Amino acid sequence: MTDVTATTPGLYPLPDWAKDELSDLKGHQKDDLISGDESGAIAEAYDRARAEIVDRQREAGLDRIVEGQLRWDDMLAHPLCVHDNVETRGIVRYYDNNNFYREPVVRGELTADGDVAAELDSGSEIDQAVLPGPYSLAALSTDEYYGDDAAFLDAVAEFLAAEIDAFPAVETLFLLEPSLVTDAPEDGADERASEAIDTVAAATDADVVVHTYWGSIPEKPYAHLMDAAVDAIGFDFVSDHEGSIYNIQEYGTKDEIALGVVDGQNTLIEEPTEIAERIEWVQNQVPAEEFDRIYATSNTELFYLPSNRAEAKLDALAAAPAEVSR
Repeated sequence: MTDVTATTPGLYPLPDWAKDELSDLKGHQKDDLISGDESGAIAEAYDRARAEIVDRQREAGLDRIVEGQLRWDDMLAHPLCVHDNVETRGIVRYYDNNNFYREPVVRGELTADGDVAAELDSGSEIDQAVLPGPYSLAALSTDEYYGDDAAFLDAVAEFLAAEIDAFPAVETLFLLEPSLVTDAPEDGADERASEAIDTVAAATDADVVVHTYWGSIPEKPYAHLMDAAVDAIGFDFVSDHEGSIYNIQEYGTKDEIALGVVDGQNTLIEEPTEIAERIEWVQNQVPAEEFDRIYATSNTELFYLPSNRAEAKLDALAAAPAEVSR
């Protein structure tokens, strides 16, 4: 019997009180964004907000609890933006939406710095880690040190693997790879992207989910991604259900799968039965596939939403597995 596991890809919106408090503490300019060395009142505010987010996931009944990535002012670019050997420059549009991040420019060796591990250490109930995938993190960054695209991708992958080495034990690791869709690698680069993901996945004993969104992966990069030694691939069934199901039907997928069946950018709240129907639709399209586990999740990060809308989606996701026909 397939285990349907309710979870999210993290990056939650800050609670309203935390937005107000942190705006007063941090200011509103680029130089007042997270640098990785915050302390005192700022660190304490984030700690309280993190505890609130973890408690809210538990109350909703989610099967996996994430830290929330509330400090990630720069979204998926965060792990590099707080690194000592990275300089942040101008503000850059975050994919094709109205959010912006500081451009991380790598000026020196990407050594491990433990920033994400420290976040995970903050809560004993956190059992799912979230990181940018190496391909997407490299795509969001500028290299002025390694001098070669392949060498830079390798360095980013090794940096992420070293970060994982410091993680506390978790059940699952989501690697978020939207750039495999929005800026798909070309011939040769697609194989390197798969190898980079392998490097990161090999650093953990947790189940590794490579979650993609904002469409479906082109065929050739998807075929190479299937070669990666990961436990599951995540698909965006909100933005492109036809392309996603085509890839699964044509090339197969892993024994576990993540289904982005809740819209992470739309305030409309899905009913648990509606989410269950979307999961069942996927199962019916690939009757030969007997998945060991289905991760039911939002297609994208949740920070695009107001806090109350994001929380309502947590409730719906948590209730959906019980509605799935067995």
